[in-house]
Amino acid sequence: MGLLDGKRALVMGVGNQRSIAWGIATAFQREGADLMFNYAMERLRENVEKLVATLPDHERIPILPCDVSKQEEIDALFAKVADHWDGKLDILVHSIAYAAVEDLKGRFHEISRAGLATAIEISAYSLVALSRGALPLFEKAGGGAVISLTYNAVDRVVPSYNSMAMAKAVLEAETRYLAADLGPSNVRVNAISAGPLKTLAGSAVKGISAARDLMEEKAPLRRNITQDEVGNVAVFLASDWARAVTGATIFADNGFNILGVTD
Repeated sequence: MGLLDGKRALVMGVGNQRSIAWGIATAFQREGADLMFNYAMERLRENVEKLVATLPDHERIPILPCDVSKQEEIDALFAKVADHWDGKLDILVHSIAYAAVEDLKGRFHEISRAGLATAIEISAYSLVALSRGALPLFEKAGGGAVISLTYNAVDRVVPSYNSMAMAKAVLEAETRYLAADLGPSNVRVNAISAGPLKTLAGSAVKGISAARDLMEEKAPLRRNITQDEVGNVAVFLASDWARAVTGATIFADNGFNILGVTD
């Protein structure tokens, strides 16, 4: 038996095979979960479809459109999820992040008002909007787990992370507030702070490549992390083994977050 046998999981934010969300999805399926995916825009649809086609029983896995900046698309998404799974959902994975490229390559004080607002709306407020949409489905299922992805640029300065660091700070605060708010419905809300992986979103951040090199050299475990390792942490958080864990930010970074000066 897998740790997630019979669980229904909506995985949001797969962009390509390097996406952390993809590592989580494959780990979920390995542990017995039924999956559903979204694509944010038409140009990403083919990527997601090709990846899903590599999974066992891929014909049974829905791939639905959802631009999280549009409430009507969020509403339509959860209506379709409810139709597919008899009104129930057990797991929501939020791996969604966006910031304007110009706000990721300049000096921090030069980030734009509109750019910061967009980064927070897409990367952070979407967690609130999606959790709200999922709540009735969680309640019908008897509870649920929400998992989002963050990065330790919240507590440490990472060159060029800029507006995305602000969005991740909001996301981590939301994790605690949502955990307190949704806990009476038996819904757990946690975030995974993953180390620097080579992802579609991370490719726009100049400092991420240097952070990967530094992790391999300085992290207590002296290696970089993998998608599979983050996926396994997500399996734990989604499973009944973590039923006493909520409102937490769990580090999956080979211990790099504990270090102070690394020179």
